[in-house]
Amino acid sequence: MNPSTRALLFGVDPVPWLLTSPEPAARWITLTHVLGCPPDDPQVREAHTAVLADPGTAPLLGRIPDWEVAATLSGHDSPAYAPCLLELLAWLGVRPSDDPRVARLLEQMLAHQDDEGRFQSHNVSRARPQGAWGALLCDNHAIAAALIRHGLGDRPEVQRALRTAVTDITQTAQGRAWPCRPDPGSGWRGPGRKGDVCPQVTLEALLTFSRLRPEGWPRGVSREALLAAGKVSLGIWRDRGAEKPYMFGHGRQFKRVKWWPGWYGALAVIEALSGYPELWDNRAAQENRRTFCEVAACLLAYNVDPATGTITPRSCYRGFEAFSFGQKKQPSPLATARVLAALTPLEELAEEIAAVNVLALGSSKGGTGRALPPG
Repeated sequence: MNPSTRALLFGVDPVPWLLTSPEPAARWITLTHVLGCPPDDPQVREAHTAVLADPGTAPLLGRIPDWEVAATLSGHDSPAYAPCLLELLAWLGVRPSDDPRVARLLEQMLAHQDDEGRFQSHNVSRARPQGAWGALLCDNHAIAAALIRHGLGDRPEVQRALRTAVTDITQTAQGRAWPCRPDPGSGWRGPGRKGDVCPQVTLEALLTFSRLRPEGWPRGVSREALLAAGKVSLGIWRDRGAEKPYMFGHGRQFKRVKWWPGWYGALAVIEALSGYPELWDNRAAQENRRTFCEVAACLLAYNVDPATGTITPRSCYRGFEAFSFGQKKQPSPLATARVLAALTPLEELAEEIAAVNVLALGSSKGGTGRALPPG
């Protein structure tokens, strides 16, 4: 994406500001995910070294759990959830070779799959207070995505999980995609109609497959099946005024990122579906292309200050105040860099995205019929 296109979308091109940021991870994301610099580029190496020396990195590495120990799960959306923590570390540029605790957690995750190959988590619940291994689809996809992000996509365990993920595609009320499959041990599933698509599970699966080149997919994976699920994801946005599958709405919480994100929202849609350009480039059906542009426009309008081209977090998880994305009082280089990275593949859509009037879009089910303003 060239500077003028970045300025069109962000109001001001944020790259010069990001490259001079005192936050090394923001420089690393900008260099690698926006400007496409290779790992051996001197600036990339400098930023990576600075990340490892950054005062916030050591405490973050200290949060890496022992995957063998049962934990009370507060939610899959929090950066404290181990797969989300691995994603955050990857976004900071931390690799398994940088710290043995990262490598250990990845190996522990690889060691636990159900009989069909889904990755499992070890959780305490009211039904199983002593803890038990269970395989929810959101666990399987989140774990597989983190393993691939850290370079383990060719491991047999990951390939097996991907084969099983394809078999989990179901004819839902919204089309062929991924449902919320109950945990076999506890019977737990998310709140919603049994026959509906699960927006989170579906996006996680699509993101997971997009992180591998098609030649790295296991035999039997159909790109057409993944594209069909992607179209269902876009349809969920179009039908937001009438449906809320598994209680996932599309109001301000969908549009405004809660930092550091690992859950269903506008940023998740863009990151997952940008890997399937057939859904939004000049080959796409016009309604899908328009839908994609609307979601991207909402991501910008509800997060970016066009006067500066930066993002100041309006919502963030507690416990990450050492990073700019964990503070609400000043622009965050890390948040800005991640959103810029997500939008970088979409240069051909820039003018269409910029032309969307987000206030003219219909509201989510239960709303007033008109979208609430970004402020």
